[in-house]
Amino acid sequence: MASDDRSTTASTLDPAQMIADARRALFTMVGVLAAVWLIQLVNWMDDYDLGRQFGVKSQELGSLPNIVTAPFLHWNWAHLEANSGPLFVFGFLAAYRGVKKFLGLTLLVVLTSELTAWAFDPPNSIGAGASGVVFGYFGYVVLRGIIDRNLVDTLIGVVLGASFAYMVSGAVPGVAPHGISWAAHLGGLVGGLAGAWIFRNRGPRPAATPKAPKAPKPAKAAKPTKTDAKAPQSATNPNSPNADLLKQLDDLGL
Repeated sequence: MASDDRSTTASTLDPAQMIADARRALFTMVGVLAAVWLIQLVNWMDDYDLGRQFGVKSQELGSLPNIVTAPFLHWNWAHLEANSGPLFVFGFLAAYRGVKKFLGLTLLVVLTSELTAWAFDPPNSIGAGASGVVFGYFGYVVLRGIIDRNLVDTLIGVVLGASFAYMVSGAVPGVAPHGISWAAHLGGLVGGLAGAWIFRNRGPRPAATPKAPKAPKPAKAAKPTKTDAKAPQSATNPNSPNADLLKQLDDLGL
């Protein structure tokens, strides 16, 4: 069986592989949403008592175990509907590069989101809902491509960040609407940004292209020696005008 975590090398551009990764992410998020809606149905039938029992009660030590259950509970159908769309879109993009990474990321943002809400929400309040996880997926997708140096993921992150930049206001104290936990949003966002680094691609980087060897320099012509330079022209050139005179002197023994 192929690994869930995909390398960011050129093989990720294979159409068949991209379709397989998209299908896996799609099935994962359909399963997540189906589970969340089923839990909501049970919660609604119980007059939302599940939310009161398993939501996060701020600053209560006995409520700390509920940090793993609170993101899957919602206070009404409108609350669930508002979170379902962003949860599916951002979750799909987060799961696209590997379900194992996605599961680890989900655990991370659940912890950071709900622990921040537990520490900073008003006393005696009970927190529930998947919006903190949504902020975590958002931060992860925006930063992942830059850290992994993946062009496709970087472009997706830029478009996503530009399109949903207004969401960040929900993580700012005093700016988030009344009744919305800015702490859960901020904690999830920080967890998602950290997850982009923690779950970064650790595959080997492509080897650098070897440089072609340099062509050898042509050998330099040998310089004439001083003896050759001083040799009389008549000794080396038979067409010299003094050649006949020198030959006659040589015949006379002079």
